[in-house]
Amino acid sequence: MASAIHVVVESRMNEPTASRPKLGLVLPGGGARAAYQAGVLKAIAELLPTDAPSPFRVISGTSAGAINAAVIATNASHFRKGVEHLASVWEHIHSDRVFRTDAYTIFRNVTYWLMALMYAGFGQRNPIVLLDNVPLRRLLEQHIIFARLQEAIASGNLEALAITCSGYTSARAITFYEGKPDLESWWRTRRQGRPTELHFDHIMASVSLPGIFPAVRIGQEYFGDGSLRQAAPLSPAVHLGAGRILVIGLRNEQANQLPAPGEPVPYPPLGQIAGYLLDVIFSDRVYSDLERLKRINATIRHISQHELQEQPLRIIDTMVIVPSADIRDIARRHIYEFPRSMRLLLRAMGGLHETGSQLLSYLLFEAGYCQELIELGRKDGLAQADKLLKFIAGETVSAD
Repeated sequence: MASAIHVVVESRMNEPTASRPKLGLVLPGGGARAAYQAGVLKAIAELLPTDAPSPFRVISGTSAGAINAAVIATNASHFRKGVEHLASVWEHIHSDRVFRTDAYTIFRNVTYWLMALMYAGFGQRNPIVLLDNVPLRRLLEQHIIFARLQEAIASGNLEALAITCSGYTSARAITFYEGKPDLESWWRTRRQGRPTELHFDHIMASVSLPGIFPAVRIGQEYFGDGSLRQAAPLSPAVHLGAGRILVIGLRNEQANQLPAPGEPVPYPPLGQIAGYLLDVIFSDRVYSDLERLKRINATIRHISQHELQEQPLRIIDTMVIVPSADIRDIARRHIYEFPRSMRLLLRAMGGLHETGSQLLSYLLFEAGYCQELIELGRKDGLAQADKLLKFIAGETVSAD
């Protein structure tokens, strides 16, 4: 079955650009969990012809997903090469390549926070962030060549790359995008699409969780993590013309087990609460937006063709791939890959306890952990090989 669909995909890839189904890729944020996305993309690359360009004409990324999106988009002319490069970055990642982990920096930043609390913000130096992510910018500069983005757009292998950030002054989710000149910007409630020439500041802003990483100034405004105000994570891909969207999520949707009757119920430590908040920021809106899109699709199917001609509505097909295993369990197996300074900080927050593993799973930028996430993503992608190939080829697939 896979081989037959493979032939369909290859023939579709050779069709003129205008006749290809416009496929979008949405990569939500999730800190170190985003290594899972590299694994799913690795599976897709293995299913496609070796020298195939990217099947995704529109790529939208937020937070850590913006990093993955930028690597794939700038290598859109050689999809497998781009995916291999992305996977290699995650396979060799270490925390000190994302933020400074030396004991002096960690102790200094924590001290600033404590002093600010003691002096109610009236100290000579108030804290800005907990972690210094200057190393991340250096890492990005080594692996992303933005000049290739325009080459991919000019060749027709890509129509747009979108990176979403949150404006602290405008209180809007701003999607900065670079793409074909005929793309139209958009304004909606608390969100805007803004054409621009993308560069590293956009990625650094999109990953800047408040209080953890510093905000980044772009133009006349400071921006933070794109997930903060992104009420409609699928919206940028839709506005940029995608008619089918693959979403690679970063949360296993199995419900947590509650304590049995009579078991003690400990008060949640700071680490558990922080992990909970990150989960809300990164994942909840993705799934609520998917549910909203399904309702809109169902409504459109009941509208007559005459009415559809008066209303510019269209059905957006989606496919979602999420981890088949609980990433928190994987993170607990790799706790001791973390530098000692970070383990001490997390221990103080309750982040090393089992209930704090959610926070750990977002911050554990270490090779062993990320390699396991990549392999999980690859396995999950290959497990849905036929469905993925049909979706890429524009065929109808069964609902999730």
